[in-house]
Amino acid sequence: MGKIEILSMTALALVGSSLAQARDDSLGSGLAERMALRTRVADVAQAEGKQTLSYGSDPMQKLDFYPAKNATGAAPLVLFVHGGGWKRGSKDNADGSWKAPHFTQAGYAYASINYRLVPGAAVEQQGADVAAALRYLLDHSASLNIDRGRVILMGHSAGAHLVALVGTDERYLAGAGLSFRNVVGILPIDGAAYDVTAQMKDGPRLMQQTYVQAFGTDPARQAALSPTMQAGMPNVRSFLIIHVQRNDGVAQSKALQAALVKAGTKAERAGFPGTGLSGHAEINRQLGNPAYPATAVVDEWLSRVFAR
Repeated sequence: MGKIEILSMTALALVGSSLAQARDDSLGSGLAERMALRTRVADVAQAEGKQTLSYGSDPMQKLDFYPAKNATGAAPLVLFVHGGGWKRGSKDNADGSWKAPHFTQAGYAYASINYRLVPGAAVEQQGADVAAALRYLLDHSASLNIDRGRVILMGHSAGAHLVALVGTDERYLAGAGLSFRNVVGILPIDGAAYDVTAQMKDGPRLMQQTYVQAFGTDPARQAALSPTMQAGMPNVRSFLIIHVQRNDGVAQSKALQAALVKAGTKAERAGFPGTGLSGHAEINRQLGNPAYPATAVVDEWLSRVFAR
């Protein structure tokens, strides 16, 4: 039996579970089922090209790399950083199943990274891990078919904070021998800790222990780890900040955008339906689904940023 036949049988075996998930997502049964089927088949096809690579010596310093589909030359890179309150989560369970097939089908290489977690590592080391993962991918750009001049960093929740931090404080990239010139865009997804001090003061009570564990009680350290406080020029040249309708996430996203614009950085912002933790999870889980409204906004931004 040939490889294509095996792939087709594997894809068909996934259809039943795909349709059940699509119904659960409440995207409209007919459209959702068609989208789920198409994406799950793409997932299977994509698995052939997936590579799990180590970008450092720590067991947590690993990434999954997916090559662009049907690329005719070096492909732009979307690098994703998962969330989990800086202390949990991984590339395997906090990525969402739509991103890799969607972005690679669009002609982009896609990477999803793990990083060292609190309390075994500090948030500063997590920012360094993001930069180190990028450095590894750029060092291997020829063999991975990556366009070194077209890279964006994308992250959700704690990952949104980390990519925004790396995009506003050049010390993280410099520590890996890189600079803001190596990144053309930053895409934070529904973060709520861009101004750490404000979030620790006004944010949800249930998160306070997590914030203290990650950022401590020293105001100077909190400011140093706050992208909004670090957003004076220079920064990565372009930001797209997306969020759902959580009060703290909306306020923090608006404040980060305002600080970036004040500094002369091009910063766009887009809000989408969804509230509470369910909305917070949904925007990450559904991004890349053609039926989810944020996907088209992100696609349009990527096309403009990568065109430059």
